[in-house]
Amino acid sequence: MEGIKEAGGDRRGRRRAETKAEILEIAVELMAEEGAAGLSLSAVARRLGIQPPSVYKYFPSRHAVYDAVFAQGQRDFLAALRRGAAGREPGLPALFGAVTAGMRWGVEHPAVAQLLFWRPVPGFEPSPEAYAPALEAVGQIGDLVAEAVRLGGLHPGADSDEGREMLGVLLAGVVTQQLANDPGTPFDEGRFSRHTEAVLRAFTLLYPPP
Repeated sequence: MEGIKEAGGDRRGRRRAETKAEILEIAVELMAEEGAAGLSLSAVARRLGIQPPSVYKYFPSRHAVYDAVFAQGQRDFLAALRRGAAGREPGLPALFGAVTAGMRWGVEHPAVAQLLFWRPVPGFEPSPEAYAPALEAVGQIGDLVAEAVRLGGLHPGADSDEGREMLGVLLAGVVTQQLANDPGTPFDEGRFSRHTEAVLRAFTLLYPPP
């Protein structure tokens, strides 16, 4: 009997996890259609084919859905950074590969990128648990900058709060311009995103090797 109970619990747990994942997938679809701030749990329920109160069995509030989307988005962004750096030579190649992959991810996932990198939803603040992978992503980029400095590809000033902030400003500017003025165009062909390499080279001119 214990085995049967455990199996039943496992099935219920899997179904619950699958339903939560489906809710989040629908939420991202609606954010893409209505804007990041336009998410409605009633609309999620209709698209899922359930009554609106049933959504609250999985997420207690609209902000809880945003929090889960934020957490998953930051994990996906961090994974993109790591993929971009993987297999490249240490130093500038790994740094450029990582941040280019991260920017590509942002352009290809505009609704989630808005939630991650801007403040489109009044009153929403990610929980510490959801924000943890964002700190990992910042640390990942910081480590790559430090490695590029150590290997002589950048001036030591790049490995400072100001240097990392300047890199963030340059990259965020490209993604913001692309999503605002040329949405839907592939990253490599985008009016602004196709200049990513030139923007990264500008960072090396700002912090030239000693």
